[in-house]
Amino acid sequence: MARLHLFDLDGTLLHGTTAPVEISRQLGLEAEAVALDRAIGAGLIGPPEYAQQVYTLWAALTEAHVATAFERAPWLARIREVWAEIRAQGDYCAVISLSPSFFVERLTGWGAHAAYGSRFPAVPFVEPVDPTGVLSAAAKVLIADRLCAEFGVTRADCIAYGDSSSDKDLFGAVPVSVAVNADHHLSEISTHSYTGKDLWDAYELVRVAR
Repeated sequence: MARLHLFDLDGTLLHGTTAPVEISRQLGLEAEAVALDRAIGAGLIGPPEYAQQVYTLWAALTEAHVATAFERAPWLARIREVWAEIRAQGDYCAVISLSPSFFVERLTGWGAHAAYGSRFPAVPFVEPVDPTGVLSAAAKVLIADRLCAEFGVTRADCIAYGDSSSDKDLFGAVPVSVAVNADHHLSEISTHSYTGKDLWDAYELVRVAR
């Protein structure tokens, strides 16, 4: 039976940062984005409020800013190699993130079978952000279920990789999980734990030779 590997983005594939912070850095607004990350991490605001505030922060955002943020972000090493190996094994890999879809979806170019983020309007913004399209921790599980149906697997065949409370619901829904540079929300409930900057080393914890 094929397996489905489900990857978080912020703090997991990105080391020590989030997509909104990296995007905001291109606009000279890194400190503001870090403050918003702290607010949502502390539960002071929810995903819809967070999305609206970064949307407002990014009034001058262009596609060039997004491309530069993606290229210069501190990605873990060997992401593409891990996903190529997963594909070669006949398995599937997907990214599910609360970060904006226009950033997350770029990872299909690195080999992810699917990539889901909070639904934002196209850049540059001419339409408002729709709060109903903003993802939550619970939404990650719903998307995982849709992916299972699409790829012909079940939750029992899934492996989740994450780092924070936004991944807690998904970790509770699948049998195998890898906490990657994780905080206390996940380190105590994960099957495996990895600290470092190389995704291959985290993948090795669950890799099955065939």
